[in-house]
Amino acid sequence: MNVLIVSQCNKNALKETRRILDQFAERRGERTWQTPITQAGLDTLRRLLRKTARKNTAVACHWIRGRDHSELMWIVGDASRFNMQGAVPTNTTRRNILRTEDENDWHSGRLIHLLASLAALFHDLGKASRAFQDRLHGRLEGRNLYRHEWVSLRLLEAFVGEDEDAAWLYRLEHFTFDDDACWLDRLKCDGLINGQQQSKTPFAGMPPLAAAIGWLILSHHRLPALPAFDENGQQKWSGARGILNAAILPALPEAFTAAWNERVENTSPAEVAPYWEFPEGLPVTSDAWRQRSQRLARQLRVVSITAPPLESPYVMHLARLAMMLADHHYSSLTDAGRLSGDWSTALYANTAALHGKRRLCQPLDEHLLGVTRTVGEIVHRLPDMEKGLPRIARHKGLRQRSRDSRFRWQDQAFDLAVGVRDKAREQGFFGVNMASTGCGKTIANGRIMYALSDPEEGARFSIALGLRTLTLQTGQAYRERLGLGSDDLAVRVGGSASRALFEHQQRKSGGSESRAALLDEQSHVHFEGRIDEHPLLSRATQDPRARALISAPVLVCTIDHLIPATESLRGGHQIVPMLRLMGSDLVLDEPDDFDIDDLPGLTRLVYWAGLLGSRVLLSSATLSPALVRGLFEAYRTGRAEYQRHRGVPGTPVSPCCAWFDEHGCTQQICAEGEEFDAAHIKFARQRAARLSGQAPARRGYLVPLSAPSAHPEDVYQAVAQTILTQACALHEQHHAVDPHSGKRVSFGLVRMANIEPLVAVAQALYRSDIPEDRQIHLCVYHSQFPLLLRSRLEARLDRVLDRREENAVFGLVDIRTELDGSPARNQFFIVLGSPVTEVGRDHDYDWAIVEPSSMRSIIQLAGRIRRHRPEPAHAPNIALLDTNVRHLKRAAPVFSRPGFETEKRWPLVTHQLAELLRADEIEHIDSRPRLMPAEVLDPTQKLVDLEHTRLAALMVEAAATPGQRRKRRGEPAQVDLGAYLFYRTSSMTLGALAMQQQPFREDNEPECEFVLLPDEGEEDYGFWRVDQEGRDERLTPVESELDRLPDDVFSHARIAPWNEPDYMAALADQAEAMDMTIERCARRFGRIRLKTSYAPQGWHFHPALGFVKRK
Repeated sequence: MNVLIVSQCNKNALKETRRILDQFAERRGERTWQTPITQAGLDTLRRLLRKTARKNTAVACHWIRGRDHSELMWIVGDASRFNMQGAVPTNTTRRNILRTEDENDWHSGRLIHLLASLAALFHDLGKASRAFQDRLHGRLEGRNLYRHEWVSLRLLEAFVGEDEDAAWLYRLEHFTFDDDACWLDRLKCDGLINGQQQSKTPFAGMPPLAAAIGWLILSHHRLPALPAFDENGQQKWSGARGILNAAILPALPEAFTAAWNERVENTSPAEVAPYWEFPEGLPVTSDAWRQRSQRLARQLRVVSITAPPLESPYVMHLARLAMMLADHHYSSLTDAGRLSGDWSTALYANTAALHGKRRLCQPLDEHLLGVTRTVGEIVHRLPDMEKGLPRIARHKGLRQRSRDSRFRWQDQAFDLAVGVRDKAREQGFFGVNMASTGCGKTIANGRIMYALSDPEEGARFSIALGLRTLTLQTGQAYRERLGLGSDDLAVRVGGSASRALFEHQQRKSGGSESRAALLDEQSHVHFEGRIDEHPLLSRATQDPRARALISAPVLVCTIDHLIPATESLRGGHQIVPMLRLMGSDLVLDEPDDFDIDDLPGLTRLVYWAGLLGSRVLLSSATLSPALVRGLFEAYRTGRAEYQRHRGVPGTPVSPCCAWFDEHGCTQQICAEGEEFDAAHIKFARQRAARLSGQAPARRGYLVPLSAPSAHPEDVYQAVAQTILTQACALHEQHHAVDPHSGKRVSFGLVRMANIEPLVAVAQALYRSDIPEDRQIHLCVYHSQFPLLLRSRLEARLDRVLDRREENAVFGLVDIRTELDGSPARNQFFIVLGSPVTEVGRDHDYDWAIVEPSSMRSIIQLAGRIRRHRPEPAHAPNIALLDTNVRHLKRAAPVFSRPGFETEKRWPLVTHQLAELLRADEIEHIDSRPRLMPAEVLDPTQKLVDLEHTRLAALMVEAAATPGQRRKRRGEPAQVDLGAYLFYRTSSMTLGALAMQQQPFREDNEPECEFVLLPDEGEEDYGFWRVDQEGRDERLTPVESELDRLPDDVFSHARIAPWNEPDYMAALADQAEAMDMTIERCARRFGRIRLKTSYAPQGWHFHPALGFVKRK
């Protein structure tokens, strides 16, 4: 292509851009270059310019497409120096014509600044106690009896006393000797013998501004957590789940006591006393502290507030963010950037490592003033952070119209998003993409979010997925199909090893885009754009991975990396995801795939997105009305708070809502949940009607399943025999003929609910009788494989199960090897997989056999059948086992983990699909049962009705729960903790109640990392546990915990592993392919994390079966 490059840089930026551009193109003027160049060369040029860009950089690239036509391709740096077409202004003026400073919409910015700044002056006063100073000097060890933030809160309470805000602020502004004395004279000392003093919590009767500052002090490390007690009446660890009656929630913050901040035990007064003794006094008497406090008190006294700040989550949580960020940043400084002054060395705030030893670092008075100064800098930069971070603008791949008729619906979705852009900016946006599996939802989501953004400013959005394994896959799809470069897109993965294997397999499979160099061992974020383009980032973190996560215009990550924005039980971990949400929109991919216990966490994230001004798009073909309604209510509540402080006064809280699928799209302004519900049901009903009119591509039938006894061996053998019988029947109806050999070949999926039964059934299959003239190639697929084996397995399945070209699979080397190695006329390639096979992977099978867990899992798995071949099915191609392994083993509840059934609250009266499913839910499997609930739900008799009822009870506050139905029958009611608990009242955000009672992906089982390392001769491998010791790793041999299953498990003439049966051979092949030693390859890729409490006896292992609990 022929390109023209124009530079509008000045100062040193001009010199730097000239240096780079002169290497690629010839000058056509002082600031103009022209050259023919390849796309790869142009991408390299753009990447170099972006890496060296500074505030005075402004470079535009035009593609000269003909004699009278050119197209602006991109702008690096300050886009305001060009217009939408890349032209430069004829003239400029310094007159303030636009008055952009008048457009600052941070109505509460000054209040946020003053609250956070004054809280910063008080936040660590408790560190002046004897106990804390003894701890810094190494004279006191063990757990804190009272944390320093609680002591700081008590000191504030002592100074405020019984005064109103105006009075105590006046005293802070005009210090007297009596004011100095009141800090300690009126101090309430928890744990000492004075019951009357302890009867009153700090927040009881505290005036509004003092209460807001007190909450900031108390929560600047973690939110207060409801105390939980064991059966002996002893308080559990802080943050443990306690007993909470949803009908009688504690009043916050009035309920906060010391037990909400730290575990309180019965200790002697002598042990408690040091926490309330201040032999060196307090820093409040220093001149510097007093000058700053006087100024802040004077400013805060004249601020007009219409409501108590604690009633405003937006104000309080942004003030908390600024204070935590300032504390985090200033505490990390050891020399440069610190305040200079004559500081007292009697009290210190923290320590720092120096020459391998801990040394006292920051004097306490310096630390308090330094954090206060940093708070001001942070709050000052928050308003322009959103505009200052990198964005994607003028992107051809996101604007380009679809050429394939199957994806034309994306163009309609794009156009609708453009049409509601202005409304969405003013009122918020909540979208629902319900397009069917295989219709391109992933790409459509990016195009919709791009269309919603201002075309001059560009887009920023995050795509949050549920499965870690799909993160790289989704990122790859955006790179290849939309042309997003590594400087536009960040991919958040679990570690660099998984990314290294993924990219190696992509190169091996012929991916066209050049790959960037591999990240270092500790890196988790793949992003190559600039990570320091906004001053706020330098204060957020020094970790380049965290800064990349904030900076990247497009972020693809698992939802686990954004959830910490709403879960503050661990101090500081919410800073980075919260900044990410503030500056970007949010796409939730397959939100209904989460376990029902995780939906409250998802609801909190959507509320937070609304609170911080993001636009939200849900993407799934199986979204139930109750789930969507609940998430909308959360978003609308958060958005209402955002508009109260950032919106145009008088603008109604009516988010712009839109619905998309492959048949069309629509939009509506929805002010209330009922209005949204009606619009959603209307769209879902239209979608269901269109789906019912289509000839079915996935047709099911029921298969009876029974076992002679509940003994596990009998159950597994019975399941294996049923699978074999149905596989043969399905193969007869759904096979293809190999054009090279004439053999009949089919690819089938057998889905099982849990890993342990799955592996046992696989072993049972190898013991079964296989009819003659049949060869089975069995692939066991679940999450408990070493990274190397799982990555190679998934890469193989990605290649084989791409069925867009019908006969292409027969040309693949590994398939040809298997077919040519067996004379049998019927060849079965069977994946025996766990629920990881259901969602996200772009695989196309001929048929499936399903062990049922829920209606949603059946629908999702059906989306893998004939995924790339949409022609109607001529015969049933999905065998539904009538029940599952848990039922045969007489375990209860049956449809649980995964599933929606519980033993007491939500039981099913039968566990046979013949009674649990309606006829049309079997014969024509699609998303309709999830889209449209029955008029009258029967949650004890029908599987999908149970799902709808449970989701409604959890997500929609007005839904009738079993407890309410019992109450109507005169039975005792049981009050559910709904997902709406978090946002129902604004005060609930002040504590950690919701996160304690309904944590996201709760997993308290200890987990260890293990690695399979070769021996000295590199002929065998050993089993080692990996222990972290700081930044170092210690390897411990634990061979006794591993039972290696012998190879003769697979000694069957007519069934053979389709996995990697030899770990050492796979390791050697990978090491050679990546030019690594076998030892290094194993250390990096031979790892796996396993739950140690789950398998106290250790594990069984074979490379073809993975790890499973030893019995």
